Amino acid sequence: MSDPGKAGPPESTNDSHGRIAIVLGTRPEIVKLAPVIRALPEPPIVIHTGQHYDSNMAGAFFDAFGLDEPAYRLGIGGIGRGQQLGSAVSRLDDLFEEIRPSAVVAQGDTNSTMAAAIAANARSTPMIHVESGLRSHDRRMPEEHNRVVADHLSDLCLAPTDTSARNLTSEGIPLDRIEITGNTVVDAVQHLLPEPSERAPILEKYGVASGSFVLSTFHRPENVDDVERLRTIIAELAELELPVVLPVHPRTRAIAANGAVTLNQGEVRPLDPLGYVEFLALLAECALVVADSGGLQEEVSVLKRPMVVVRNSTERPEVLGTFCSLVGVGRDISSTGRKWLAGEPFSLEELAGVPSPFGDGDSGRRCADAINRLMVISAHFDPATKS
Repeated sequence: MSDPGKAGPPESTNDSHGRIAIVLGTRPEIVKLAPVIRALPEPPIVIHTGQHYDSNMAGAFFDAFGLDEPAYRLGIGGIGRGQQLGSAVSRLDDLFEEIRPSAVVAQGDTNSTMAAAIAANARSTPMIHVESGLRSHDRRMPEEHNRVVADHLSDLCLAPTDTSARNLTSEGIPLDRIEITGNTVVDAVQHLLPEPSERAPILEKYGVASGSFVLSTFHRPENVDDVERLRTIIAELAELELPVVLPVHPRTRAIAANGAVTLNQGEVRPLDPLGYVEFLALLAECALVVADSGGLQEEVSVLKRPMVVVRNSTERPEVLGTFCSLVGVGRDISSTGRKWLAGEPFSLEELAGVPSPFGDGDSGRRCADAINRLMVISAHFDPATKS
Protein backbone atom coordinates (compact mmCIF):
# COMPACT_ATOMS: atom_id res chain seq x y z
CA MET A 1 0.00 0.00 0.00
CA SER A 2 1.63 3.23 -1.10
CA ASP A 3 -0.74 5.64 0.67
CA PRO A 4 -2.37 5.74 4.08
CA GLY A 5 -5.30 3.70 2.78
CA LYS A 6 -8.19 5.87 3.91
CA ALA A 7 -11.42 4.02 4.64
CA GLY A 8 -14.78 4.79 6.18
CA PRO A 9 -16.92 7.89 5.68
CA PRO A 10 -15.38 10.55 3.43
CA GLU A 11 -13.95 13.61 5.09
CA SER A 12 -11.94 16.38 3.59
CA THR A 13 -8.36 16.95 4.63
CA ASN A 14 -9.27 20.45 5.80
CA ASP A 15 -11.94 19.06 8.13
CA SER A 16 -9.26 16.87 9.71
CA HIS A 17 -6.84 19.68 10.52
CA GLY A 18 -6.50 20.47 14.19
CA ARG A 19 -8.44 17.45 15.45
CA ILE A 20 -7.06 14.88 17.87
CA ALA A 21 -5.82 11.67 16.24
CA ILE A 22 -6.35 8.35 18.01
CA VAL A 23 -3.95 5.62 16.86
CA LEU A 24 -4.83 2.01 17.65
CA GLY A 25 -4.21 -1.37 16.12
CA THR A 26 -5.27 -4.22 18.39
CA ARG A 27 -8.33 -5.54 20.17
CA PRO A 28 -7.23 -4.33 23.66
CA GLU A 29 -6.52 -0.85 22.33
CA ILE A 30 -10.03 -0.57 20.90
CA VAL A 31 -11.49 -1.75 24.22
CA LYS A 32 -9.47 0.69 26.30
CA LEU A 33 -9.64 3.71 23.99
CA ALA A 34 -13.38 3.45 23.33
CA PRO A 35 -14.21 5.19 26.65
CA VAL A 36 -11.79 8.00 25.78
CA ILE A 37 -13.21 8.40 22.27
CA ARG A 38 -16.73 8.56 23.69
CA ALA A 39 -15.73 11.13 26.33
CA LEU A 40 -13.90 13.58 24.05
CA PRO A 41 -16.05 16.63 23.26
CA GLU A 42 -15.21 16.48 19.54
CA PRO A 43 -14.98 13.22 17.57
CA PRO A 44 -11.31 12.38 17.01
CA ILE A 45 -9.74 11.03 13.84
CA VAL A 46 -9.38 7.29 14.46
CA ILE A 47 -6.48 5.58 12.69
CA HIS A 48 -6.32 1.77 12.71
CA THR A 49 -2.86 0.46 11.93
CA GLY A 50 -4.11 -3.05 11.17
CA GLN A 51 -1.82 -4.77 13.69
CA HIS A 52 -4.85 -7.00 14.44
CA TYR A 53 -6.56 -7.50 11.10
CA ASP A 54 -8.93 -10.41 11.79
CA SER A 55 -12.54 -9.19 12.27
CA ASN A 56 -12.94 -11.11 15.55
CA MET A 57 -9.68 -9.63 16.80
CA ALA A 58 -10.45 -6.04 15.84
CA GLY A 59 -13.28 -5.00 13.52
CA ALA A 60 -16.20 -6.35 15.55
CA PHE A 61 -15.04 -4.35 18.56
CA PHE A 62 -15.93 -1.03 16.92
CA ASP A 63 -19.48 -2.31 16.53
CA ALA A 64 -19.60 -3.50 20.14
CA PHE A 65 -18.82 -0.02 21.43
CA GLY A 66 -21.04 1.78 18.93
CA LEU A 67 -18.05 3.50 17.33
CA ASP A 68 -17.78 4.60 13.72
CA GLU A 69 -15.39 2.78 11.45
CA PRO A 70 -11.83 4.21 11.56
CA ALA A 71 -11.21 7.09 9.20
CA TYR A 72 -7.95 5.48 8.09
CA ARG A 73 -6.65 1.91 7.94
CA LEU A 74 -2.92 1.40 7.38
CA GLY A 75 -2.89 -2.38 6.82
CA ILE A 76 0.40 -3.26 8.52
CA GLY A 77 -0.66 -6.63 9.97
CA GLY A 78 0.93 -9.99 9.27
CA ILE A 79 4.58 -8.90 9.16
CA GLY A 80 7.49 -9.03 11.62
CA ARG A 81 7.92 -6.56 14.46
CA GLY A 82 10.70 -4.54 12.87
CA GLN A 83 8.88 -4.26 9.56
CA GLN A 84 5.64 -3.44 11.36
CA LEU A 85 7.24 -0.64 13.36
CA GLY A 86 9.03 0.81 10.33
CA SER A 87 5.96 0.67 8.13
CA ALA A 88 3.69 2.13 10.79
CA VAL A 89 6.04 5.03 11.57
CA SER A 90 6.44 5.87 7.88
CA ARG A 91 2.73 5.75 7.11
CA LEU A 92 1.75 7.65 10.23
CA ASP A 93 4.34 10.31 9.43
CA ASP A 94 2.84 10.77 5.96
CA LEU A 95 -0.67 10.84 7.38
CA PHE A 96 0.19 13.33 10.14
CA GLU A 97 1.66 15.62 7.49
CA GLU A 98 -1.65 15.44 5.62
CA ILE A 99 -4.16 15.80 8.46
CA ARG A 100 -2.04 17.86 10.91
CA PRO A 101 -3.61 16.61 14.15
CA SER A 102 -3.56 18.85 17.21
CA ALA A 103 -2.40 15.86 19.28
CA VAL A 104 -1.91 12.12 19.01
CA VAL A 105 -3.36 9.66 21.54
CA ALA A 106 -2.27 6.02 21.83
CA GLN A 107 -2.69 3.38 24.50
CA GLY A 108 -0.68 0.62 26.10
CA ASP A 109 2.39 -1.17 24.83
CA THR A 110 1.81 -2.39 21.28
CA ASN A 111 3.90 -1.80 18.17
CA SER A 112 1.17 0.63 17.09
CA THR A 113 1.64 2.63 20.30
CA MET A 114 5.38 2.91 19.91
CA ALA A 115 5.03 3.86 16.23
CA ALA A 116 2.48 6.56 17.08
CA ALA A 117 4.82 8.06 19.68
CA ILE A 118 7.78 8.12 17.29
CA ALA A 119 5.74 9.59 14.43
CA ALA A 120 4.17 12.24 16.67
CA ASN A 121 7.58 13.17 18.06
CA ALA A 122 9.00 13.45 14.56
CA ARG A 123 6.24 15.93 13.67
CA SER A 124 6.54 17.84 16.98
CA THR A 125 2.91 16.95 17.68
CA PRO A 126 1.83 16.59 21.32
CA MET A 127 1.64 12.91 22.30
CA ILE A 128 -0.66 11.46 24.97
CA HIS A 129 -0.06 7.94 26.29
CA VAL A 130 -3.07 6.25 27.90
CA GLU A 131 -2.21 3.48 30.39
CA SER A 132 1.22 4.91 30.97
CA GLY A 133 3.83 3.78 33.48
CA LEU A 134 3.29 0.02 33.52
CA ARG A 135 6.55 -1.85 34.05
CA SER A 136 7.41 -5.54 34.21
CA HIS A 137 11.16 -4.77 34.53
CA ASP A 138 11.62 -7.65 32.11
CA ARG A 139 13.60 -6.61 29.06
CA ARG A 140 12.79 -9.88 27.31
CA MET A 141 9.30 -8.50 26.66
CA PRO A 142 8.95 -6.43 23.46
CA GLU A 143 6.02 -4.67 25.12
CA GLU A 144 8.31 -3.35 27.86
CA HIS A 145 10.42 -1.54 25.27
CA ASN A 146 7.32 -0.20 23.52
CA ARG A 147 5.80 1.31 26.65
CA VAL A 148 9.07 2.81 27.91
CA VAL A 149 9.70 4.54 24.59
CA ALA A 150 6.10 5.77 24.38
CA ASP A 151 6.23 7.16 27.94
CA HIS A 152 9.45 9.07 27.43
CA LEU A 153 8.28 10.58 24.14
CA SER A 154 4.90 11.60 25.54
CA ASP A 155 3.87 15.08 26.62
CA LEU A 156 1.16 13.64 28.82
CA CYS A 157 1.35 10.27 30.60
CA LEU A 158 -2.03 9.05 31.82
CA ALA A 159 -1.14 6.57 34.54
CA PRO A 160 -3.82 4.15 35.75
CA THR A 161 -2.54 3.74 39.33
CA ASP A 162 -0.24 5.26 41.93
CA THR A 163 2.20 2.41 41.22
CA SER A 164 2.44 3.26 37.53
CA ALA A 165 2.86 6.95 38.33
CA ARG A 166 5.76 6.14 40.66
CA ASN A 167 7.39 4.11 37.90
CA LEU A 168 7.32 7.20 35.70
CA THR A 169 8.78 9.57 38.29
CA SER A 170 11.51 7.04 39.14
CA GLU A 171 12.59 7.26 35.49
CA GLY A 172 12.81 11.05 35.61
CA ILE A 173 9.52 11.95 33.95
CA PRO A 174 8.35 15.16 35.66
CA LEU A 175 5.14 15.30 37.64
CA ASP A 176 3.63 17.94 35.37
CA ARG A 177 3.55 15.36 32.55
CA ILE A 178 1.75 12.72 34.67
CA GLU A 179 -1.90 12.35 35.65
CA ILE A 180 -3.48 9.40 37.47
CA THR A 181 -6.75 8.51 35.78
CA GLY A 182 -7.57 4.91 36.63
CA ASN A 183 -7.76 2.33 33.88
CA THR A 184 -10.35 2.70 31.13
CA VAL A 185 -10.83 -1.07 31.02
CA VAL A 186 -13.13 -0.66 34.04
CA ASP A 187 -15.33 1.70 32.01
CA ALA A 188 -15.36 -0.72 29.09
CA VAL A 189 -16.30 -3.75 31.19
CA GLN A 190 -19.06 -1.88 32.99
CA HIS A 191 -20.40 -0.54 29.69
CA LEU A 192 -20.58 -3.87 27.85
CA LEU A 193 -21.04 -6.54 30.53
CA PRO A 194 -24.30 -8.40 29.81
CA GLU A 195 -26.86 -8.77 32.58
CA PRO A 196 -27.04 -12.22 34.23
CA SER A 197 -30.17 -13.05 32.25
CA GLU A 198 -28.32 -12.29 29.02
CA ARG A 199 -25.38 -14.49 30.01
CA ALA A 200 -27.47 -17.65 30.37
CA PRO A 201 -27.91 -18.30 26.61
CA ILE A 202 -24.19 -17.68 26.09
CA LEU A 203 -23.32 -20.30 28.71
CA GLU A 204 -25.77 -22.67 27.03
CA LYS A 205 -24.23 -21.98 23.64
CA TYR A 206 -20.83 -23.15 24.88
CA GLY A 207 -22.18 -26.00 27.00
CA VAL A 208 -21.01 -24.78 30.40
CA ALA A 209 -22.66 -23.88 33.69
CA SER A 210 -22.10 -20.82 35.86
CA GLY A 211 -19.17 -21.28 38.26
CA SER A 212 -18.31 -24.69 36.79
CA PHE A 213 -15.78 -24.01 34.04
CA VAL A 214 -12.36 -22.50 33.41
CA LEU A 215 -11.74 -19.72 30.86
CA SER A 216 -8.31 -19.72 29.23
CA THR A 217 -6.41 -17.98 26.45
CA PHE A 218 -2.76 -17.85 25.37
CA HIS A 219 -0.88 -15.85 22.79
CA ARG A 220 2.40 -14.53 24.22
CA PRO A 221 5.60 -15.64 22.46
CA GLU A 222 7.13 -16.88 25.72
CA ASN A 223 4.30 -19.42 25.90
CA VAL A 224 3.35 -20.31 22.35
CA ASP A 225 6.51 -19.92 20.27
CA ASP A 226 8.07 -22.93 22.00
CA VAL A 227 6.02 -25.92 20.88
CA GLU A 228 6.99 -27.99 23.91
CA ARG A 229 5.90 -25.23 26.29
CA LEU A 230 2.60 -24.93 24.46
CA ARG A 231 2.16 -28.70 24.64
CA THR A 232 2.82 -28.55 28.40
CA ILE A 233 0.29 -25.73 28.88
CA ILE A 234 -2.47 -27.67 27.12
CA ALA A 235 -1.63 -30.80 29.12
CA GLU A 236 -1.77 -28.79 32.35
CA LEU A 237 -5.16 -27.35 31.40
CA ALA A 238 -6.40 -30.85 30.70
CA GLU A 239 -5.48 -31.79 34.30
CA LEU A 240 -8.07 -29.39 35.73
CA GLU A 241 -11.28 -31.05 36.85
CA LEU A 242 -13.58 -28.62 35.00
CA PRO A 243 -14.26 -27.94 31.32
CA VAL A 244 -11.80 -25.41 29.90
CA VAL A 245 -13.18 -22.92 27.36
CA LEU A 246 -10.16 -21.91 25.25
CA PRO A 247 -10.66 -19.13 22.68
CA VAL A 248 -7.61 -19.61 20.46
CA HIS A 249 -5.65 -16.63 19.22
CA PRO A 250 -4.85 -17.04 15.49
CA ARG A 251 -1.14 -16.97 16.34
CA THR A 252 -1.57 -19.81 18.83
CA ARG A 253 -3.65 -21.93 16.46
CA ALA A 254 -1.07 -21.62 13.67
CA ILE A 255 1.82 -22.59 15.92
CA ALA A 256 -0.13 -25.52 17.39
CA ALA A 257 -0.95 -26.81 13.91
CA ASN A 258 2.65 -26.51 12.74
CA GLY A 259 3.92 -28.25 15.88
CA ALA A 260 1.30 -31.01 15.93
CA VAL A 261 -0.01 -29.85 19.32
CA THR A 262 -3.48 -31.24 20.04
CA LEU A 263 -5.55 -28.46 21.59
CA ASN A 264 -8.70 -30.43 22.47
CA GLN A 265 -7.16 -32.67 25.12
CA GLY A 266 -9.38 -33.89 27.96
CA GLU A 267 -11.99 -31.25 28.74
CA VAL A 268 -10.15 -28.48 26.88
CA ARG A 269 -12.52 -26.97 24.30
CA PRO A 270 -10.74 -24.80 21.70
CA LEU A 271 -12.83 -22.09 20.03
CA ASP A 272 -12.29 -19.31 17.53
CA PRO A 273 -11.73 -15.86 19.10
CA LEU A 274 -14.87 -14.50 20.73
CA GLY A 275 -16.54 -11.12 20.53
CA TYR A 276 -15.88 -8.97 23.58
CA VAL A 277 -19.43 -9.13 24.93
CA GLU A 278 -19.49 -12.94 24.77
CA PHE A 279 -16.05 -13.10 26.32
CA LEU A 280 -17.13 -10.84 29.20
CA ALA A 281 -20.20 -13.00 29.78
CA LEU A 282 -18.02 -16.09 30.12
CA LEU A 283 -15.48 -14.23 32.23
CA ALA A 284 -18.16 -13.09 34.66
CA GLU A 285 -19.50 -16.64 35.11
CA CYS A 286 -16.33 -18.77 35.13
CA ALA A 287 -14.77 -20.35 38.21
CA LEU A 288 -11.18 -19.56 37.19
CA VAL A 289 -9.14 -17.85 34.49
CA VAL A 290 -5.84 -19.29 33.24
CA ALA A 291 -4.12 -17.03 30.73
CA ASP A 292 -1.09 -14.94 29.80
CA SER A 293 -3.04 -11.77 28.94
CA GLY A 294 -2.16 -8.48 30.55
CA GLY A 295 -5.61 -6.96 30.12
CA LEU A 296 -7.30 -9.99 31.67
CA GLN A 297 -5.41 -9.31 34.90
CA GLU A 298 -7.34 -6.05 35.06
CA GLU A 299 -10.68 -7.45 33.91
CA VAL A 300 -10.72 -10.20 36.55
CA SER A 301 -10.37 -7.51 39.22
CA VAL A 302 -13.53 -5.83 37.91
CA LEU A 303 -15.51 -9.07 37.64
CA LYS A 304 -14.03 -10.63 40.82
CA ARG A 305 -12.63 -13.81 39.27
CA PRO A 306 -9.37 -15.55 40.25
CA MET A 307 -6.64 -15.90 37.65
CA VAL A 308 -3.53 -18.01 37.17
CA VAL A 309 -1.14 -15.75 35.24
CA VAL A 310 1.16 -17.95 33.15
CA ARG A 311 4.09 -15.62 32.63
CA ASN A 312 7.58 -15.01 33.95
CA SER A 313 6.73 -11.44 34.93
CA THR A 314 3.84 -9.00 35.03
CA GLU A 315 3.50 -5.26 34.62
CA ARG A 316 0.36 -5.29 36.80
CA PRO A 317 1.62 -6.06 40.33
CA GLU A 318 -1.45 -4.37 41.82
CA VAL A 319 -3.47 -7.62 41.48
CA LEU A 320 -0.86 -10.09 42.72
CA GLY A 321 -1.82 -11.57 46.06
CA THR A 322 -5.51 -10.86 45.56
CA PHE A 323 -7.04 -11.72 42.19
CA CYS A 324 -3.96 -13.19 40.52
CA SER A 325 -1.25 -15.78 41.10
CA LEU A 326 1.86 -15.61 38.91
CA VAL A 327 3.37 -18.94 37.85
CA GLY A 328 6.34 -19.62 35.60
CA VAL A 329 5.92 -20.32 31.90
CA GLY A 330 4.44 -23.78 31.47
CA ARG A 331 4.76 -24.72 35.18
CA ASP A 332 2.44 -25.19 38.16
CA ILE A 333 -0.70 -24.33 36.21
CA SER A 334 -2.87 -27.23 37.31
CA SER A 335 -1.68 -27.26 40.94
CA THR A 336 -2.21 -23.51 41.35
CA GLY A 337 -5.53 -23.71 39.53
CA ARG A 338 -6.76 -26.49 41.81
CA LYS A 339 -5.95 -24.38 44.86
CA TRP A 340 -8.04 -21.51 43.53
CA LEU A 341 -10.89 -23.89 42.71
CA ALA A 342 -10.74 -25.15 46.30
CA GLY A 343 -11.06 -21.57 47.58
CA GLU A 344 -7.39 -20.91 48.33
CA PRO A 345 -6.19 -18.28 48.94
CA PHE A 346 -9.63 -16.70 48.42
CA SER A 347 -13.07 -17.99 47.51
CA LEU A 348 -15.25 -16.26 44.94
CA GLU A 349 -17.33 -14.87 47.80
CA GLU A 350 -14.23 -13.35 49.41
CA LEU A 351 -12.97 -11.90 46.12
CA ALA A 352 -16.35 -10.22 45.61
CA GLY A 353 -15.47 -7.85 48.45
CA VAL A 354 -12.03 -6.89 47.13
CA PRO A 355 -12.05 -3.55 45.23
CA SER A 356 -10.38 -3.29 41.87
CA PRO A 357 -7.15 -1.25 42.05
CA PHE A 358 -7.87 0.16 38.58
CA GLY A 359 -10.60 2.66 39.32
CA ASP A 360 -14.32 3.29 39.46
CA GLY A 361 -15.38 3.30 35.81
CA ASP A 362 -14.92 7.04 35.17
CA SER A 363 -11.42 6.85 33.72
CA GLY A 364 -12.47 7.74 30.17
CA ARG A 365 -13.77 11.10 31.33
CA ARG A 366 -10.64 11.74 33.41
CA CYS A 367 -8.46 10.97 30.38
CA ALA A 368 -10.54 13.26 28.16
CA ASP A 369 -10.37 16.08 30.72
CA ALA A 370 -6.59 15.73 30.97
CA ILE A 371 -6.26 15.74 27.17
CA ASN A 372 -8.42 18.87 26.93
CA ARG A 373 -6.23 20.65 29.50
CA LEU A 374 -3.14 19.74 27.49
CA MET A 375 -4.79 21.14 24.36
CA VAL A 376 -5.29 24.47 26.10
CA ILE A 377 -1.65 24.53 27.14
CA SER A 378 -0.52 23.43 23.67
CA ALA A 379 -2.43 26.20 21.91
CA HIS A 380 0.92 28.05 21.94
CA PHE A 381 3.05 24.89 21.69
CA ASP A 382 6.66 25.61 20.78
CA PRO A 383 8.24 22.59 19.03
CA ALA A 384 11.69 23.80 20.04
CA THR A 385 10.90 23.12 23.70
CA LYS A 386 9.83 19.48 23.17
CA SER A 387 12.25 17.00 24.74
